[in-house]
Amino acid sequence: MSSALVVFSGGQDSTTCLAWAKNRYNHVETITFDYHQKHSIEIVQAKKIAKILNVPNYLVTIDIFAQLADSALLDVNKDQDINAAHHAKPNLPASFVPNRNAMFFTIAHAYAQKQGLEHIITGINQTDYSGYPDCREPFVNSLEQSLNMGSESNIEFKYPLIELSKAETFQLAENEGILDLIIDKSHTCYNGDRSVKHAWGYGCGECPACKLREKGWDNYCSLQNIHF
Repeated sequence: MSSALVVFSGGQDSTTCLAWAKNRYNHVETITFDYHQKHSIEIVQAKKIAKILNVPNYLVTIDIFAQLADSALLDVNKDQDINAAHHAKPNLPASFVPNRNAMFFTIAHAYAQKQGLEHIITGINQTDYSGYPDCREPFVNSLEQSLNMGSESNIEFKYPLIELSKAETFQLAENEGILDLIIDKSHTCYNGDRSVKHAWGYGCGECPACKLREKGWDNYCSLQNIHF
């Protein structure tokens, strides 16, 4: 029986990956991380989406980022400007959390071993993305090799969105039958705002994540000749 673990934030990309996985594997589970992110509402949405799609959702709490990481994405740094450059790494956005994906994927790999799951699905993207270096294919490939070598495992990472634009990710969501779920339930906004619903979903409309999602939606609608 084919099986997969989806690294699941409850956002657009990971929700699309979850639907993609459910349509291709016999058994799918999800793992979600509480790392004291400012937009912790995504954890609530992840749980709701997992329930709707009838998949197990395992929550892991990570406290260390609040102590080590200088990122505007963390609640301890809530006064930092999410739209600015990173304080310590000015070539990266302020929302960058150093080594976040390395830790997420390492824990996911350990959990996949425990559950006997063959694949790990992530929503990393190196086309329409926020500029995070740990969302690039070479990074995940090298980490996969190291984790398998260090545990005598053969777990394969898959990243179906790696070369897709945001518009193409919306198209994939439609193809997988969850476009309405993406708009109504997934959460992307860095500010954790779900007070306003836009055509593309909920969010403040001003943070980098919202702007990227809005642009992707507009491009998707242009390709579909959809008007709102």
